[in-house]
This record gives sequence, C-alpha cells and structure tokens, in this order.
Amino acid sequence: MWKLMKLEWKKNNMKKFVIKAAIVTGIIFLMVLATSGELDDMETVETYGKSMIGTAVDMFANMAFMLCTAVMLASVIVGAYKDKTMDLMFSYPISRQKILLSKMLVVWIFNFSALILCKLMVCGGLVLAGPLAHIPAESVLPGGWRDVSFYLEILVDSAIMVSVSYTALFVGMRMKSSKAAIVAACIVMLLTQGNIGSYTLVHNLPFYLGMVVLSAVSVFLCVHGVETRDVV
Repeated sequence: MWKLMKLEWKKNNMKKFVIKAAIVTGIIFLMVLATSGELDDMETVETYGKSMIGTAVDMFANMAFMLCTAVMLASVIVGAYKDKTMDLMFSYPISRQKILLSKMLVVWIFNFSALILCKLMVCGGLVLAGPLAHIPAESVLPGGWRDVSFYLEILVDSAIMVSVSYTALFVGMRMKSSKAAIVAACIVMLLTQGNIGSYTLVHNLPFYLGMVVLSAVSVFLCVHGVETRDVV
C-alpha cells in the first residue's frame, strides 16, 4: 500500500498541491489579519467557547481544505476514470481496491496534514503580528502554546473536516462528473461551516458524527465491488 501511495504522489505531481496549500495559508492569514480589528470589536466569545478571531481562522481554513479535498478527489479519482487512465491501472496485477484506497489515502493524508499546518501557521503568524496589529494573544490562543486541548481540537477537527469531504467522491463517481463532486463538497462545506441567522451546525457533535458515518459509507460504496465492476 505504501509503495502505491508513493507512486500516486509522484504520478499526480502532488508538489503542485503543496505550493497551492502554502498560498492558501498565506491568503487566510492576510484575510484574518486584515479583518482582525473588526472581529475583535465583536463579541469576544462564541457559544462554543472561541474568540471571533479563532473562529475566523477555523472557518476559513476548514472551508479552504474541504474544497481542496474535493478538488483533489475529483482530479485523482473521478478524473482518472474519465480520461481512462484508471483502465491502465486496473490492468496491473494489483488489487483494484488497494489502488483505489491508495488514491483516497494520499488525498486524505495530504489535506489532513495541510489543514493542521495551516491553522498552526496562521495562529502563529497572528500571535507574532499581534503587537503591530493590536491583536491580543489571548484572542488567538486563549490557553497559550502549551495548552494541549488546543492541539487536540485541531487534530480532531481537521480529521473530521477532511473526512466529511469524502461524501463528494461518491456523488462524483455516481454521476461520473468532477464538477458534481465539487458542487457536492460545496454543499457539505456550507452545512458544516455556514449559519442561518443565529442557527449553525458548527461544532454540532451529533451532526458531525452523522456526516463522518455518511462519508465512511460513501467510501465503502466506492470501493465495494470494484474488483468485478466495469471501469466507468
């Protein structure tokens, strides 16, 4: 499996996604920095215990990498079916399930790692720029850098956000369309990060668990029967 994942990394030129992730991280930092004064003037703490600046970092980063996950899945998997390169891969004396899972794992690991680094780098940048931009360090890191719960929350939240994006893969494969996968990801993104008035599903644990289960089912349906199923 590891060799297949390394092959997928090289074949899909994943370095270009590393550059794009770095650019996205820089844009998110600048966006939050530019609006920090406005955000700091709003209510200090949200209902789920975060400052508006911390909430903005989470929201922008989650939205960016949920969309990035969907785009990569559409390119690496749905696109491979459309341009018939999957035909060639499935002709190898390797389990089709392993081939498909290796593609999914490469995308998941990349976006999970990128989302964690993005949040840490943006928070670190805001703390460093705090004295010049008049951003209190407490509004970015309420418990400081030694707060274990801060890192634990980032790990769990990043894993959930990247995982729920996999519902888009099932939609894209069923409709045989990369665009459908991206549109589905946008809908999931709005559900997990948006709000209607004061109502929001952000940090709604039952909803998140339901979405993770739905994503697991989507992955299972994409992989199940692939050994005997005709290539799309």
